[in-house]
Amino acid sequence: MDTMTKEHLELHWSPFKQVKAWQLSKKYSLALACRLLMSIKDPNHVTRFADPFVHVIDGFMALPINIPGTAFNRAIKGGRVIRQELLAIIKQRKKEISENKGSVAPDLLTQMLLVSDEKGSTVINDMMIAINIMGLLIAGHDTTSAAITFVVKYLAEYPHVYSEVFKEQMEIARSKGPKDLLNWDDIKKMKYSWNVACEAMRLSPPAQGSFREAIDDFTYRGFTIPKGWKTYWTPHSTHKNPKYFPNPEKFDPSRFDGNGPAPYTFVPFGGGPRMCPGREFARLEILVFMHNVVTRFMWEKAIPDEKITYNQSPIPVHGLPVNLKPHKS
Repeated sequence: MDTMTKEHLELHWSPFKQVKAWQLSKKYSLALACRLLMSIKDPNHVTRFADPFVHVIDGFMALPINIPGTAFNRAIKGGRVIRQELLAIIKQRKKEISENKGSVAPDLLTQMLLVSDEKGSTVINDMMIAINIMGLLIAGHDTTSAAITFVVKYLAEYPHVYSEVFKEQMEIARSKGPKDLLNWDDIKKMKYSWNVACEAMRLSPPAQGSFREAIDDFTYRGFTIPKGWKTYWTPHSTHKNPKYFPNPEKFDPSRFDGNGPAPYTFVPFGGGPRMCPGREFARLEILVFMHNVVTRFMWEKAIPDEKITYNQSPIPVHGLPVNLKPHKS
């Protein structure tokens, strides 16, 4: 992850004076997921996933009207393209495993195929594996990209916060050799940086919420919700509840010092048994990116009052263009 982050910044950030953080964070997170889940390294191969993913994401909250020209129809077609691409990868990987090649990547896809062989193809077939991989790619695409984008946004808006993050990350950088990569001990030292990321996700949750089905009748604030009804939960109202977060519109990473907020008040990843299983993956990805981008650049927003639009994730209208500045030697 650290190696890929360095490569991404060198290729897509360093040569330019201005970049669009939203588009680049999406490119980064999808490439990272493809590499770690399926060992795909070819950028052109990743692009074949990226294009139909746009339609799939747009169709999440669309009206379920499956006629040509609708967002829902485009999402169905995009999903079909992704699944076919995944099935082709699975077929090739199964061939490599059967030939007992020593170079078979020990990634998630390989592990799922090995489990499939143990359980029998009638239990876990290729399509089920493709669907599960697709779900993981979707989960790691827009939401993590949004978290990274808004970390960049808030660090640009609050120089004193950037300064503290820079100080923490430089202490880690100075403790390592020129070619040493980040390790788990380094991640554990990034306490203030993670507080900053959490505060960014509190104010701008990467996911807008999710549907759930009531398993029993219940009453909430005078309203009776019958068993079987669909409910939609969103973190926005909880994250800005002054009872738990005084002065809720203020960007204040110190809220997460010590034990942090009360349980179930900070829920960017959901909570309970259905909490996002990728939480720690996202945490690692965000912190590794923060370390590399902060130790390499300073930046300022090119559009100070850029508006935010909301679909499945919050999206800066113009892609959050930022002007990059190298650190003074």
